[in-house]
Amino acid sequence: MIPPHGLSLTQSLLERLGQSIVMGDYDRAPFPTEAEIGEVNGTSRTVTREAIKMLTAKGLLSARPRLGTKVEPVGHWNLLDPQVLRWLIKRPLTPTIILEFNYVRLAFEPVAARLAARQIGEAGDRTALLKIRQSLDMMILNHADRALSIRHDIEFHGNILEASGNPFYRQLRPLIDTALTLAIGMTSHAREPSESHNDHLNVFRAIEAGDGAGAEILMRSLITKAIAVIIEES
Repeated sequence: MIPPHGLSLTQSLLERLGQSIVMGDYDRAPFPTEAEIGEVNGTSRTVTREAIKMLTAKGLLSARPRLGTKVEPVGHWNLLDPQVLRWLIKRPLTPTIILEFNYVRLAFEPVAARLAARQIGEAGDRTALLKIRQSLDMMILNHADRALSIRHDIEFHGNILEASGNPFYRQLRPLIDTALTLAIGMTSHAREPSESHNDHLNVFRAIEAGDGAGAEILMRSLITKAIAVIIEES
């Protein structure tokens, strides 16, 4: 196996096996043995074992004496791991999982919006405000290009997390990005773009005005509407 540029053999094998697991390749088939993995991928026992150890640490695999290695259910995976989140985007997920992701958004993003409004209002952080505004403008400007508009929609929410000034919220960005990527695929067709744009614009205006309470309420409303669509589509 020749690894992609910048990846070690172990990382390359980790990517290959991790994506296969998350995509469901082993949902109805046993996970291969170390010897089988090494033979198919041309990797040494050391590389193979290290990749399996890393997947086990991420909760995707478990190994038991005399029972071998098996794939764990989604509920056991480390869903805060950036690699696992990246792999998940490519997997057809049930509406239940997508809904659970968005309940996580509901728990964090409204408060992040409140903190961003306070941070920008008190510190006068125009750079953070400009980044939020630019992502909003690009989302609206590119409304005809669904993929590009979604990308800037995700950036808008991520920039608010960054603007909150809370380092824990900043580290939640991969999780929120994944939740948004999955949710928007289900919800974007159910609402007029102008309605969604107005909701995002109102959140921005509250943050710009330093209105923390208003920003929190508006962000909660925005996410609640998305959750309602997901429930309806389920």
